Amino acid sequence: MTVLAPDSTRVISGVKPKFAVIRFPGSNCDQDAYFVVKDVLECPVEYVWHQEKSLSGFDVVIVPGGFSYGDYLRTGAVARFAPIMNAVQQHAASGKLTIGICNGFQILCEAGLLPGALVRNTECRFICKYVGLRVENEDTPFTSLYKHHQLLQIPIAHGEGCYVCDDATEAELEQQKRVLFRYVDADGEPSEAGNPNGSRSNIAGIANATFNVMGMMPHPERASEKILGTADGKPLFESIVATALSVIA
Repeated sequence: MTVLAPDSTRVISGVKPKFAVIRFPGSNCDQDAYFVVKDVLECPVEYVWHQEKSLSGFDVVIVPGGFSYGDYLRTGAVARFAPIMNAVQQHAASGKLTIGICNGFQILCEAGLLPGALVRNTECRFICKYVGLRVENEDTPFTSLYKHHQLLQIPIAHGEGCYVCDDATEAELEQQKRVLFRYVDADGEPSEAGNPNGSRSNIAGIANATFNVMGMMPHPERASEKILGTADGKPLFESIVATALSVIA
């Protein structure tokens, strides 16, 4: 995969990728994602309501965290049928970048855009804290500005963030290097102690087979400015911008 150099996040001939932040009833991280794109990345961004049916003109789609439709039935199960999700499917099928964060990850799994599912945390309680992550594959549109096995501090906030899948799916994810982030302990190792929710193989974030759709439970949008305690999430968004620029410039 070809990615741009770190300084390529700068505007090329005035062109910037345009972001869509999907809004469902119950979304509560949409404003965080919007702020990062608009005020940190300085890229054009618009909210897109769940009843819309088109994502024409957008280069990147963010499916944010929260409690879409109140998490009725199970997380993401109702949102998966929202009118906008057909457009998200088409956006992803066209090869454009899509990222689901927390509830967004759950929705993308429910919609079949990513494999596996997110279930109740093993301790059956909501967890809100900073966790250690390790970058497992830096050669993707979402991680190109990180280093291999770079250690990050990113916050989580979820009650159903335990990633599960069958043996064949896990083997495929590992073989194709589609596990992008893994929970780790203070020593940078994917141990049980470093696994906050019981996710299989400490998986915190994955990509689809073509590496243009990604989901992760931790919140990089809440870790994109040093004033928040860590800016470890900012390179993820900068990687997305760099990749998008390489396509549209």
